[in-house]
Amino acid sequence: MITFILCLLALITAYFTYGKYLERVCEIDEKNPVPSKTLFDGVDYLPLPRWKIFLIQLLNIAGLGPIFGALLGAAYGPVAFLWITLGGIFMGAMHDFISGVISMKNNGLSLPEIVGRYLGEGTKKFMRIFSVLLMVLVGAVFMSQPAELIASNIDIPLVEKPLFEGTSVEVFIILIFILLYYMLATVLPIDKIIGRFYPIFGSALLIMALSILVVLITKSDVYTIPELTSLSNQIADPEKFPIVPMLFTTIACGALSGFHATQSPMMARCVTSEKQSRSVFYGAMIAESIIALIWAAIGMAFWGGVDGLNDAIAQYGGSAARMVNVITETTLGSFIAAFVVFGVIACAITSGDTAFRCARLIVADMFGIEQKSLKKRLAVSVPLFVAGLFIIFALPFQIIWSYFAWCNQTLAVITLWCITVYLSQRKKPVLISIIPALLMTYVCSSYIFVSPMMCNMSNRPLAYALGAVLTLVIAAAVHFRNKKAAENM
Repeated sequence: MITFILCLLALITAYFTYGKYLERVCEIDEKNPVPSKTLFDGVDYLPLPRWKIFLIQLLNIAGLGPIFGALLGAAYGPVAFLWITLGGIFMGAMHDFISGVISMKNNGLSLPEIVGRYLGEGTKKFMRIFSVLLMVLVGAVFMSQPAELIASNIDIPLVEKPLFEGTSVEVFIILIFILLYYMLATVLPIDKIIGRFYPIFGSALLIMALSILVVLITKSDVYTIPELTSLSNQIADPEKFPIVPMLFTTIACGALSGFHATQSPMMARCVTSEKQSRSVFYGAMIAESIIALIWAAIGMAFWGGVDGLNDAIAQYGGSAARMVNVITETTLGSFIAAFVVFGVIACAITSGDTAFRCARLIVADMFGIEQKSLKKRLAVSVPLFVAGLFIIFALPFQIIWSYFAWCNQTLAVITLWCITVYLSQRKKPVLISIIPALLMTYVCSSYIFVSPMMCNMSNRPLAYALGAVLTLVIAAAVHFRNKKAAENM
């Protein structure tokens, strides 16, 4: 409990300390104009209240990440607390805050366009394709999983024969309904669906986490949270899943996630003052880290320790959704458990629709397509939905999720290097971003050689050495690109 409480206090304190420091670094000034006013279009550029933007941003970046990822990541042991806390403060929240501020100060530009300004035209072209593919991948993941979860919790008297391999008629019909909702949320003005319902779902996400926190505190004699006494890897198969790099990709949304940088431009177009940046961007990420910390703690405590959690993961076949259901039904009762299942479904769906909306904005920025016209919004969106459906029926979920995890953190790496160049060009302290950039570049580079889904090299020293070499190559490329850009300024 002591480790958990210290980490919780560190996250809260960071908002008022490190968050304010980053405000000074980024020269936040409430007198500066913001895109919601200078580029108002009533669709994407639209002023919203601070509290509403915070809850929308929280739901956009969180979804199921700080719940599912934290539960599975807790299998590594209390070292997960350290990654969530330090990663959340110095990497994730910094990453979200500065990338959001850069977008806000550049008329709400989407991430690929921002990256192009600071890492070059070639990187921008790569990021355009990479980001859109990642958004469609996210949209596909969060279409299929809610559909299966809904189908498993309700009785629909339909034909049992699979329509596609691994997809029943029931799931397919639910998929169509989710897809129709996604289309509405993607093309309608942001205040019509997202602005109205996301604050409710964002509040539900917080209520779920706070309810579990109350259980942990009031029933600490029943649910004992392990203390951090070493950095040892306590996962069931440590040889196959080493802490570096696997923990850093398993727990992403609770500590650092590149997906967040694609979502922030949506809220950068809605803030009414630069002074809202700390609460919207840094604060939402800190809140997400707290949620992840709570779910990691209950994961270890509920099953009597890390060994029990690993046994539970094996028992439930790695299904975090089923584990969440068992935890909540036992600790909070069946009525609240049903509410939590609804919340899980809502969080998944809302991650998917904002992913598609973000993909629409990226494509529109890429080709300079104005988005005030509904016809043009549909023209951009429909091909994205078709691609999402194709992925669902063409690839197994486990493969989609495994590659998404790596792609997500690779996106964070690119964003961190972009932030580093941004700070360097403004003569600001680059250490705040270059250390996270180097660490995560190494994580993603070594993942290529270590992960069972990629090279899966048995010679670990060689795999880590190759990761280090690739990290140095990337760091050198960014350095020389930045140096050349500085000479031309």
